[in-house]
Order: sequence, then C-alpha cells, then structure tokens
Amino acid sequence: MRRYCQGLLLLAAVCARAQDPFEIHVYEYETLKPLQFTLEQHLNYWAVTTAPSDQQLHMTYELTGGITDQISVGFMQLNGVIPSQGLEYAGWRVLPHFYAPKSWHLPVDLGFVAEFSFVRPQFLPDTRHVELRPILERTLGAYQLDFNPVVARALHGPGVHDGWTFEPAARVAYGEKTARVRPYLEWYAEINPVEVHQIYPGVDLDLGHNIVWSLGVGAGLTSDSPRLVIKSHLEFEFGRHD
Repeated sequence: MRRYCQGLLLLAAVCARAQDPFEIHVYEYETLKPLQFTLEQHLNYWAVTTAPSDQQLHMTYELTGGITDQISVGFMQLNGVIPSQGLEYAGWRVLPHFYAPKSWHLPVDLGFVAEFSFVRPQFLPDTRHVELRPILERTLGAYQLDFNPVVARALHGPGVHDGWTFEPAARVAYGEKTARVRPYLEWYAEINPVEVHQIYPGVDLDLGHNIVWSLGVGAGLTSDSPRLVIKSHLEFEFGRHD
C-alpha cells in the first residue's frame, strides 16, 4: 500500500511538471542587507489534478539571509504529505540570490536566483535539478510588473533526456509594496516539452510586524495543467534594520 500511495504522488508530480509543487512563487526584486533575514512558509494544496491522487499537500520552509546589499543565500527544507502516511521530509534546496544595484539606473530592476534542488524520489521523479531564474521588475504607476524567464534542467531522473526546459512566470500587482491589501495576478507556464499554462489570482495581506501573507487560487488553462491549486505564502522579515 505504501508503494502504491507513493506512486500516486509521483504521478501527480509528473502531471504538474510546469509547476513546482513545493514553491509556487514569482520572484521579485527583493534585496536584503547583511544580517537581515526572511523566513518563509510555502503551503500548496493540490485540490484537483489530472492524476488520480487529488488533495496533495506540500509544505516548504525557506530561510534567506543577506551577505552583502546585492547578494543573499536561501535554504529550503521540503515536506509533503503521502496519502495514508502523513507528512514526510521531502528534500532540500540552496538558492544564491544576486541583484543589480539601483545605482546602475537600469530600465528595469534586475536580479538572478539559481536553485539547486535535491528531492526524494517519492515526491518528484527528477531527484536533482538546477533552475536559473532571472528577475525583471518594473513599476508603472500603481502597477508592479515582474517577469521570471526561467530555464531548468534535471540532473538525475527521467527528465534528463528533456534537456533544458523553458518555464516562464509573470506577476502583476496593484498598489505599493507596503499596502495593507495588494491584489495580484500570476501566470506560470512550461513551453517545452509540453505546453502548460496556469493563472493565479490572489492577494497580499500586510499583517504588520514585518509579516506578509499571500493567498492565491490557481486554475489550469491546458489539459495537462492541474485543475485547481490553492497556495499560501507567509513571509516574516527580521534582523538588521537601518
């Protein structure tokens, strides 16, 4: 029974290839000062998928710390629920962040995040992969636009034969970053080897005390997309402030 349940979870992950089950997030231009930190929780509930194993839950904790004003490093601890087995450890990731200084006066705020992932095979068929995520951000009036033209490659598992895949993501948010309520619309896709598209309307809620809670509901636009996904992202900033 345990192998059967793990197989169902693995099938769900394969059917949701365009979307990382542990982190559904469009990266913004967010620098940290040295000794400044963010602690994040990503909670994603796969309510309806194309696989027979609906109602999957993935929980991730991410700690990111500033090294310089333009460089930070994040570490993720991954967890997932296997049917009838409960919450289990799923793996870990390391994410170096780099940001171009605003003093360069570029037409867009520019950043880059590399992600190196090590996941147990019960949760994803590609147990090791690398993801390269440029960040392009621009504010136009009351709107903030973010675009992540992501490229990714499996380093171990069946996806190695697919080579590099293009997995772009974008976000449009209305209002200042410090607004109490900030609605947004996000788009996630995979162009190769299959074409998958999802949209996520949602809202960022500033709860005060350096805590922001983001909620979104995703709907698939193509036959290979998960039908319904609910995501929560809770972020707490602490450490140096000057």
